[in-house]
Amino acid sequence: MGSKSFDNLVGALAKLPGIGPKTATRLALHIIKMPQDEVKELARAIISAKESIKNCKICGNYSDEEVCDICSNPQRDREMICVVADARDIMAIESTREYKGIYHVLGGVLSPIDGIGPEQLRIKELLNRLEGVKEIILALNPTVEGEATTLYLANLIKPLGVKVTRIAPGIPVGGELDYADPATLIKSLEGRREL
Repeated sequence: MGSKSFDNLVGALAKLPGIGPKTATRLALHIIKMPQDEVKELARAIISAKESIKNCKICGNYSDEEVCDICSNPQRDREMICVVADARDIMAIESTREYKGIYHVLGGVLSPIDGIGPEQLRIKELLNRLEGVKEIILALNPTVEGEATTLYLANLIKPLGVKVTRIAPGIPVGGELDYADPATLIKSLEGRREL
């Protein structure tokens, strides 16, 4: 466009996941056309979210407080923990409005090539939460790394006397939970099978 400020805005937006150069350009043009007060509101919302959102000290979900709304909700079934790789997966499962248990965020999946072993994940924290738990649902993406993590956790947890299940097929191999529609996630949770 010939404007360094515009190019910087496009470059910053293009760093966001799923935003390519064309979409970044469209967003930048939209932001430039927005009223000044709306742009300031957007900037404040981004800064506020970055400064105030943290990980729940119990499950690892995103929260404004030390303990997230799910972990602090007495209505949730504490005998069932759904294990996910990332907090965004919780949002996908919660969108179904079907799952009533609690969660545990691993913070990734096993990936030796990337230097991610069991020590880099929140596995020890999961094991410390098993008292009174009857079922662990492994809801990890059906990738090679997700499958390896699922098997690793199943082999670790089953000997402790806790039922270990995994979500049923429905999420395509290589797919991601946060891109699945709620109906597919409901069927995957309902059709989970024991490992």
